[in-house]
Amino acid sequence: MFQAPNVFQRAPLPSATRESEPRHQGPISSATAAGTSTADPATASRGNPAAAPTKKRDPYFDNVKYLAIVLVAMAHAWEPVMEGSRTARALYMVAYTFHMPAFIVVSGYFSRSFDMSAAKVKRLVTGVAVPYVVFETAYSLFKRYADDTPEHPISLVDPWYLTWFLVALFVWRLTTPLWQALRHPLPVALVVAVLASFSPTIGDDLDLQRVLQFLPFFVLGLRLRPEHFDLVRRREVRMLAPAVFAAAAVFAYWAAPRMQLGWFYRSNSAQEMGAPWWSGAVMTLLMFGCALLLTVAFLSLVPRRRTWFTVLGAGTICGYLLHGFLVKGAGYAGLFDAYDWLSSPAGLVLVSVAAAGAVTLMCTPPVRRLLHPVTEPEMEWAFRRGGAGR
Repeated sequence: MFQAPNVFQRAPLPSATRESEPRHQGPISSATAAGTSTADPATASRGNPAAAPTKKRDPYFDNVKYLAIVLVAMAHAWEPVMEGSRTARALYMVAYTFHMPAFIVVSGYFSRSFDMSAAKVKRLVTGVAVPYVVFETAYSLFKRYADDTPEHPISLVDPWYLTWFLVALFVWRLTTPLWQALRHPLPVALVVAVLASFSPTIGDDLDLQRVLQFLPFFVLGLRLRPEHFDLVRRREVRMLAPAVFAAAAVFAYWAAPRMQLGWFYRSNSAQEMGAPWWSGAVMTLLMFGCALLLTVAFLSLVPRRRTWFTVLGAGTICGYLLHGFLVKGAGYAGLFDAYDWLSSPAGLVLVSVAAAGAVTLMCTPPVRRLLHPVTEPEMEWAFRRGGAGR
């Protein structure tokens, strides 16, 4: 039986919002117009036709968001059944190398216009902070009762499972004016990430290890412009992308029994993973380079045209926040233990299809409308009238 190194609790991914250039932006949403979207590429979902009657959503970015959230859901579904399969673990490693960085880069790209104006701070609170409080509480209660662990705490300073990304997005957005003011923000962000990678005393509050170690991808997104995405989608880049993924898969198959998954989750320092401190710096830079390469390959392969799933790109925040209940619920119910054959190749295919289908349904407009009061609340009662305009 294939055995892999000890793993650490991982985190999921995703999301992005924005305030972007008209050519890459859909209808301005309360959350996105302020450069504060909910924790996933879907936060740009809430449209305000009155505010931006002439703007149209760019199908390319909706396609990116949908395909990325499908990868996130599939990777989470693989976790309970992949340990007996070296191939499954290798595919998981490839997915985790880039799907989180891709979400974060797009989040940074759509955060370029964020400042500390009242309107954008309000949307940061309603589009990111409120969903975090609601879903952090919901996931904690779900674990208490579905997993029969009544002692599990509800802590808003210690994100659990999917909710860490909301905290990270909140912190990154607040610091956006700083990164925009620096002369060389990306090298500075990389230094911060490197320092965090060998600083075990940072602790678990607000999942700061992840916030700091993933920071360079957000800052990179802040520096991107529409023409950079045009370069990514050039024909020669698309032709090279399959070879890049094939090489990554071969390397991951070799590394699967040798490499800890904690390097992908970025939730621990090198010392906490039993590695020498200097390896944190080396791995941070190597993982950044690999993630950037695979992210470019992924973005180059995403269709530019409108497809059947383009409309689902506006609802990925719902798929992101909801699919965790399905994955965790199946684990709490003992589904993966009761059916060992799910670890077989056929079982892995079935798990992948089920995860992709479930998250697709969770991104549909009816689900988005149902969750709208939680994921994108108006909350006019909480803010001074007219304050958003000052």
